[in-house]
Parts: sequence; C-alpha cells; structure tokens
Amino acid sequence: MGTQNTRFATIQPMSALEQTRIAKQLKIDSTKSVDERRKLGQFSTPFSLASEVTKYGLSLLEYQANIRFLEPAIGTGSFFSALLGLVDSNAISSALGFEIDTSYSSVAKSLWGEKININICDFTKSKCLSKVNLLLSNPPYVRHHYISQQDKKRMSDEIFDLLGIKLSGLAGLYCYFILLSHKWLEAGAVSGWLIPSEFMDVNYGDGIKDYLLNKVRLVRIHRYNPENPLFNDALVSSCVVWFKNEQVDNDYEIEFSYGGSHDSPDSIMRIKKSNLKNENKWTRFPCKEQRTPQAESCCIGDYFTVSRGLATGDNNYFIMTKEQIAERGIDMKYFTPILPSPRYLKTSRIDSTSDGNPVIFPQYFLLNCNMPESEAKKDISLWSYLLKGKERVAQRYLCKSRKIWYSQEHRDPAPILCTYMGRNTTNKAPFRFILNNSKAVVTNSYLILYPKKIVSDALRKRPSLILDIWNCLNSISADDLEGEGRVYGGGLKKIEPKELEKVRCNELRNLLEMG
Repeated sequence: MGTQNTRFATIQPMSALEQTRIAKQLKIDSTKSVDERRKLGQFSTPFSLASEVTKYGLSLLEYQANIRFLEPAIGTGSFFSALLGLVDSNAISSALGFEIDTSYSSVAKSLWGEKININICDFTKSKCLSKVNLLLSNPPYVRHHYISQQDKKRMSDEIFDLLGIKLSGLAGLYCYFILLSHKWLEAGAVSGWLIPSEFMDVNYGDGIKDYLLNKVRLVRIHRYNPENPLFNDALVSSCVVWFKNEQVDNDYEIEFSYGGSHDSPDSIMRIKKSNLKNENKWTRFPCKEQRTPQAESCCIGDYFTVSRGLATGDNNYFIMTKEQIAERGIDMKYFTPILPSPRYLKTSRIDSTSDGNPVIFPQYFLLNCNMPESEAKKDISLWSYLLKGKERVAQRYLCKSRKIWYSQEHRDPAPILCTYMGRNTTNKAPFRFILNNSKAVVTNSYLILYPKKIVSDALRKRPSLILDIWNCLNSISADDLEGEGRVYGGGLKKIEPKELEKVRCNELRNLLEMG
C-alpha cells in the first residue's frame, strides 16, 4: 500500500497501529445507527483520504521541522495517523486533539499514547492552550436543528468578539468549528477543513465566506465529485478548504479544483479574490466560467413569485385516491385535488377535467378540512377517519403545531410548477417546469410559480400565452439552472425558491414584450 512521495520521503505501508485503528473505528461505528451518527455528525475520514489531505497540507507549510498540530474533532485519529506516516515523528513538536465522544477518544488515547495530547471535551468550549501551525480536521456535520439555542448564542457571541463576524442561525456545527479555531492559529498557520461544499452556495455560508476572503488568505478549495461520495452514509458533497492565517491587502488568485484528488484534479481554475467577492455561488468553479454582470439581464423572479408547495404533515394519511375516499365513505367536499410527487408524474403538461381535476391516473386528493373537531364530529365517516389519526399523526411535529391538527396550509393552484430536486440525464436540466391547467395543488416536493402583475395582465389578454411561457421556461439551459442551485452527495441537484427566482431568462422578457 506504500506510495512514493518525493517531498516527504516514502509513505510507509499502513502501520499495524493504523490497521488496529481502522478495526476499532469500524467496531464503534457498527454499534451506532446511521441516523444516530448523522445526528451527531460522526463520519469518520477514510485513511487514504486523510493521507491525501495531510500530504497537501504539509506542502503548504513553510517549515516542516517543527510541526505544531491540532485536530479539533479527532475521532480515533485518522489525520494524526496519516501525519505519522508522512513525516518523522521528531518533526512533530506538539500535537493536540479534541473529542467529545469517549468511545472514540478512548481508542485514540490507547493508540497514540503520549504522541498527542487528547482532550475529552467540547472543542467549542475550550480555551486556547497553545498556538499551532497545522490544523487538519473533518469537523462534525451537525445540522442547525440539533444545536441548542443556548449553544448557538454562546458560540456566536464568541465568534463576533473574536472576528466581528455574525454567523447565521442556520449554520451547521462545522461553521462554528472553523471560526472558533481561529484563536488557535499562529501567524502563517495552515488550515485544511474537510467539510460539506454546500456552504459555498447557501446564505448561511456567508459568514464563512467573509472569514475566508477578509480574515485569512484563502489558498485553495478542492471539491470532490459529488457522484463519488467520500462517505457512504453521508448525504452531502464534500470539499477541502485551505487557508493560511495571514491577511493580504492586495488582490491575489485563489485556486479552485474539482474531481480526482489534490495531486490530480479533473479540472482547475484560478480566480481573483476581487472577482470571487462578486460571486455568490462558488461551486461554479472550476467547471464553469466566471459570470459577467449583465445590466439588461432578466430573471424568473422578475415575472414570478416562487414558493414551496404545502407540507401536509403526513402524505400517506392526508392524501388519498378516489377509491380510498369512497371506501372510507368520506364526502368529497372535504378534499382538494393534488398532484403526486414528481417521480410519479409522468407528464409535464397537466390538463383539466370540467370540474378542475387533473387528467392523470390515478387522481389524488388532499384531505383539506378546516372545521374544528366539534363540527367534524357531526360527520360520522369523517370523524371516524380523524380518530384513526389522533394518536399517531396528530402528534407529529407539524400537525401538533397547528391550531387544528388536520387543517392544511393554504396554497392556490398555480399555472407553472417546477421540480426542485433531480439529477442530470443526457445533458438535460435536473429540474423540469410543469404546465398545470388544473386546480390541483402540490406538496413541498414542488416549487410553485405564481405570476406577477406583468404576466397576469398578459395572460388576461391572451390566455394561450401560458403555453409559450411554459416552453420558454423549459428552454432555460441546465447550466443556468444549476448555476443558481446546489449539489449533494451522489450528484443530487437542488434549487430553492429564492435561487430559482435568480435564474436568468431574458427570453421571457422578449416573449412578454411581443405578446
């Protein structure tokens, strides 16, 4: 398994200690469910990946003879193991690790002994013990829902005092780790963070971008191909962010690479910091060119207000076919037509029956009753069905938060819909626009495009124009749509309402001016 490394001598074959570490890591992982590890953000770094990242980090260090190492979420120590395989142990003058989970930290302590000082505590609560010049980490990927408001405030306050940066409350735990680690970095220190690449596209990543562009020198971002996920049980695409703890007043170039490895990426591009400041979607690079401002450019949001479809609280309970409704003897007056999820909708044009129902098979209907229970009890069939949902469905988070647990949020039918998740197939856009001529509403697996006044006025004059508008939207290129969206592990693409509103569509303006 050894490979030749001309700068750091020969990487030795995997040590007996590393083999033991992997075995113990797998044993611990097997005792935890995938859901449990996702909730705690525990996705261990494969040794080959840790070695690749560590090797590149060492190449950025000005002096490799006096390494002061830090891993804020060490787990069982894959990065430290990789470091020991790349340099003589005498070159490491100090090493620190933090781990909150004792099942992992106890293994790390038993393996590495006095070679590294492992602190069994929460890194975000730790005081700086000593400055370091090399930080490598795969921090916990814990979504903001699982971080208490108290912890968010504690960490946000410290970050603001330290850096003057206000981090969004929607930020994941890894964002706090990056910013709180700043106090540990000596001047010129190298930091490498293996993190989800989504921060480059979402609003909550603005605080991290601010830090990378204004508080340190951003060196490189290497993004791995999301269709080849690094972690089998993680649903995110990954990148490694590299920076040095130094500020540079002059403009400079930042390297973006994609696919392959650090040594051999599939593509690479250098972007000036001044240009990067004007781009809110960093995952464009290096696969797409820099966007030039277009003063006359129009976007979907100029003509439509985009919102997400409704969340029922339990699709299996609230959505039924006509046959299921008839079997339960419930009056159709309590139901609204609704489209199935995009995967089951085989057409992109929905025609309508005379009563407004969609011409699809099977037809689905949403239980949409706003009567209080005192009134619902008067309808025996309805009440019988509601009683079946009281113990389970009514206790679900969304239903429990409603004034009437079975009432649905209001959504008007819309003439244009858009799927918001998908994958590329034969160079086609991952999202499709759907023409909805019926009165059917949709769930939150769709985005809804409500016409603004300019479109509504045009449609009143010429209703058939909606067909041209639909075709125009479907002619938007995959690049333009993906340029505003984001990508997840396995190559899954996603676009949010505000992102769809930003998609350029100059042809739509031309169409409306003609119409």
